[in-house]
Amino acid sequence: MNYLDVRGSRIRFHETGDPAAPPVVLLHGIGRSLEDWALQHSRFDDAYRVISIDMPGFGLSQRFPATTTLPVLADGVWATLDTLGETRPVHLMGNSLGGAVSMTMLASAPERVTTLTLVNSAGFGKEVTWALRILAVPGLGRQMLRHIDPRTAPRVERTLFRDRALVTPERVEMAIRIARQPDFAPVYLEVAKALGGFRGVAAAWRAALLASLAEVDLPTMILWGERDMILPSHHLAAARAAFPHAKSHMFPDTGHMPQIERPDEFAGLVRPMLASVRA
Repeated sequence: MNYLDVRGSRIRFHETGDPAAPPVVLLHGIGRSLEDWALQHSRFDDAYRVISIDMPGFGLSQRFPATTTLPVLADGVWATLDTLGETRPVHLMGNSLGGAVSMTMLASAPERVTTLTLVNSAGFGKEVTWALRILAVPGLGRQMLRHIDPRTAPRVERTLFRDRALVTPERVEMAIRIARQPDFAPVYLEVAKALGGFRGVAAAWRAALLASLAEVDLPTMILWGERDMILPSHHLAAARAAFPHAKSHMFPDTGHMPQIERPDEFAGLVRPMLASVRA
């Protein structure tokens, strides 16, 4: 893994493939890290420059000084790419919060996006796991985030996967390491507050973001795990309505991260879309 200084913050990224090849950018969910995309690097980097990023304040990256919101995260990813010298249009892929950040990036700079792949993405419904809603309770959220340890971390990881075998010691260890970062709890709570509260994901930002993308027409893929415990799979219907031109797929018996649970199927669905743009 490598680090960059981006506007005075230390940002972590992972890059594979030919730097001259078309760029693919992979974005993780709330409280997560670039490790969530590790299995996809080798499935794309024969033909693409693949870049996964710990967004500012998440993973092992430092935060930006401003209160963390979707626009701040989107701007942080663009700034990271600029610092890497990658100014060409990119193939964007985002899981969960990373999907909402990807849509925000597209809204802010449509000329810089070639394709959009949304994976169990935030932004298409009110419903979200109760664990995230409880974080909105004053004081309780911060206390919960400070107690991610060898006892609680496996329980959190189990909510992400249908296949419990994927809750490996390595993933649990990484979750604990991330939770011990000084920016973890403040940034997590800032984002959670910006996105909603105890009643669920707020409607205002979702409506505004989707309205800003109404005139954008580029190749789009929407993927979901049927057994997602974080963002329910019926959100896929709203995503299809918001992007009527998009291709979509529901992975059966799969949780919140199809890119991990169904890595070959995931790549097999997305690669033809990327290749069609290159043709």
